[in-house]
Amino acid sequence: MNEEKINEWRDARNIKWGLEIPREFYCDQPYIVVTKRGEWVCVMTTGQGVEGERGQHVVSTISRDQGQTWSELIDIEPADGPEASWVMPLLVPSGRIYAFYTYNTDNRHDVISDSGRLISRVDTLGDLTFKYSDDDGCTWSAERYKVPIRSMAIDRNNPYGGEPQFFWGVGKPIIHQDAVYMGLAKVGSFGEGFMASSEGIFMKSKNILTEHDASRIEWETLPDGDYGIRAPHGRVADEHNPVGLADGSLYCTFRTVEGHNGHAYSRDGGHTWTTSQYAEYRPGGRRIKHPRAANFVRKFSNGKFILWFHNHGRDNRATPSLAYNDRNPVWMCGGVEKDGFIHWSQPEIVLYDDDPAVRISYPDFIEEGGKYFISETQKTVARIHELDGALLEAMWGQHDLKNAKRTKHGLLYEAEGAALAGTPTKLPKLPSLQNGGSFTVELWLLAGSRSAAGPLLETRGADGRGIAVELTVRGTLRLTMNDGRSECSWESDEGLLQPNRWHHAAIIVDGGPHIITMVIDGELSDGGKQRQFGWGRFSPQLREVNGGELGVIGGAQSVMVGELRLYDRYLLTSEAVGNYQSGR
Repeated sequence: MNEEKINEWRDARNIKWGLEIPREFYCDQPYIVVTKRGEWVCVMTTGQGVEGERGQHVVSTISRDQGQTWSELIDIEPADGPEASWVMPLLVPSGRIYAFYTYNTDNRHDVISDSGRLISRVDTLGDLTFKYSDDDGCTWSAERYKVPIRSMAIDRNNPYGGEPQFFWGVGKPIIHQDAVYMGLAKVGSFGEGFMASSEGIFMKSKNILTEHDASRIEWETLPDGDYGIRAPHGRVADEHNPVGLADGSLYCTFRTVEGHNGHAYSRDGGHTWTTSQYAEYRPGGRRIKHPRAANFVRKFSNGKFILWFHNHGRDNRATPSLAYNDRNPVWMCGGVEKDGFIHWSQPEIVLYDDDPAVRISYPDFIEEGGKYFISETQKTVARIHELDGALLEAMWGQHDLKNAKRTKHGLLYEAEGAALAGTPTKLPKLPSLQNGGSFTVELWLLAGSRSAAGPLLETRGADGRGIAVELTVRGTLRLTMNDGRSECSWESDEGLLQPNRWHHAAIIVDGGPHIITMVIDGELSDGGKQRQFGWGRFSPQLREVNGGELGVIGGAQSVMVGELRLYDRYLLTSEAVGNYQSGR
């Protein structure tokens, strides 16, 4: 196969095609600022061992060609000193770059856990410190400066009475209304899942953007009072990250172990916050599902937002260690501000790895020259990826219902009327699911009763090879695919298909990440209350799923098919939403 043919199957969403950022071995939080000269200065936490081992420290590296090549690593803190971790950069108008990080100032070698035992991981305690660079990240100040974090109840209740404080930060500083806000998580104790209890705060500075003397920078710990931003029900709320709204409000997201990410709004500059709730796609709408992983919100120059998350979740309050799993694939929503609240689109798959066990996390987002880039890490490899601007526009476009339209790109077949009455019909061949091949089945259906069930599309031959779509007695849609060697199936969530109503469904088989998604009436199935996942994986060994020469559409007595379309590619969730909106 020639190089051109090989490149035909390159899926830019697969993280293996990203541009690697240099590191030692472990690498985390590759955050980037773009200097006035257009150079990318990336800071990260790295080390020769795994996360939390001795020698963990913070570094910078510089790219002058948008991540194609990078400089050697430059120490912000050396590997032979106390642990320095979780570095976050800030670029101020003068061109100075600040690097904030957690520093094990007392060089402790162990810490008391909530069981009373000593543990050796000491990268999440000490002081919040910073250094700065006045030469675009080439060198860093010799002096280290401390940011005073106001003590709260969670600190005083730790085994040491708050000296030292337990905390870390991933909330890259933002500039909002001429002040800087930086998200941190205070930790109450270490135990199962490492951070056994936590709550969020923000450090605010009103003069860092103009004050050149680093020792005179002033800091304020928010929110007011003795408690940070907590989880709706559990003990874990961490990795808070903020974004500013056009009306002057602040919005933050954070992770929990409860199966959902949390969110809150502040209308007074961070001093007080709304009661924590699970994040919702729109105010009062469906809750967003998410494990214990980074869920970052960012605002772009067009005033619109994105949310990075993993689109599944279960309540792991009793088993918090399990909440760290399943950070692959990465999903994103597009957000727009309406009446002081962010409304989120239905999500899209943005990045994935071929190995489902690989965990992709801790991104940063770069906007430069009309292009969008994203950094990420899976803890031993950090990479840069260019995002498809059209994908972002498609997500943001979901909010523009007046301009919804049906896509014809990749349309293989469409039928209505007599062709949907169960008469054998010649159907086109679907792509092989090898090498990224994908397809979509789209239909409108009407069930006559709650017990209605029956076939909607049947292409399987005598050997079982082909696909079938059916309405089950539980009121779900089931897709079955068989290549003559193996078979897989997946169902939509329960409770979505109501009797005596027309429903729209898009069943999307994506041969890149090997994932099946179902979009019912413009909403992507997320598992609801019954399942952790609303999307399912199929075997990468599955090949051709074309059946006999003739297929049958509809024909069941209790279920009517109004329209059916086949596409020779995976539709974006946004396209499925558009097809639904345009056909209502």
